[in-house]
Amino acid sequence: MMRQPEGSEASFADRLSALLQSLLPTRLLSALMFRIAEIRNRRFKRALIRWFMHKYPVDLADAAQPGIDGYEHFNAFFTRALHPGARPQPLAADAFSCPVDGAISQLGPIRQGTLIQAKGHRYSVADLIADEELAKTFWYGSYCTIYLAPHNYHRVHMPCVGRMRGWAYVPGRLFSVNPRTARAVPQLFARNERMVAVFDTLFGPMVVVMVGALLVGGIETVWNGRLTPPHRRDIPPTHYEPVQPLLLQRGEELGRFHMGSTVILLCPPNALTWKTALAPGREVCLGEVLATMMAK
Repeated sequence: MMRQPEGSEASFADRLSALLQSLLPTRLLSALMFRIAEIRNRRFKRALIRWFMHKYPVDLADAAQPGIDGYEHFNAFFTRALHPGARPQPLAADAFSCPVDGAISQLGPIRQGTLIQAKGHRYSVADLIADEELAKTFWYGSYCTIYLAPHNYHRVHMPCVGRMRGWAYVPGRLFSVNPRTARAVPQLFARNERMVAVFDTLFGPMVVVMVGALLVGGIETVWNGRLTPPHRRDIPPTHYEPVQPLLLQRGEELGRFHMGSTVILLCPPNALTWKTALAPGREVCLGEVLATMMAK
């Protein structure tokens, strides 16, 4: 069992923050944020980008467009591309690479279909992916949860070669997914709005979950375009199969967040050997080797 970091219990401030979020019109605020982030007025977008860079440690050294005047609006800045070669993929064919820049929230074995969210909080694979039958594949598998802070690069890439089997939009809440909220809100990732994609890989099926969050103005995929907004809660989970075959190579983009959020990777039993240096709280970057794949 993965050891929890010290001080990972929810504090009074954590619980208060979660309570306040539960009272907010989170869907309205997130949709409004998306609209504000796409305002093209030059003065406004420059002021917003400068404020954001003052508040968060944004590094544009690896960006394809290092100057803020080159972005048409804040959303373009937030979902900025990296320049070629900024995050090289590993040379080894059996390397399972990190799909994002961020920090590991949790990782380790899945125990009887349950994952760790934070100390004292667990949730089920079935609830997360909204598919009871598929969840059985990961009953004793493994997982990795990576949190993308606001200053991180916000495109999501494939950790290995994969052919899409299907995907789903799962409506839900829009709580923040920062560590404070993860400590305080039970079933957080299984309650928030999310996109669930299933890929067939060298080691078997793999699931990539992109979790929406408060002020995450949108989730976008390369096969469907903008998924949210609108942010829905009045419909059941919607499952889709690809209209035409989609094969993505390791390192290819699969989607992006408009504002920060969380990515969860699910793998079946005996699929990966995770690097021993990985632990909750450790910062990781796109292209870094997370594990070695075990071919079926």
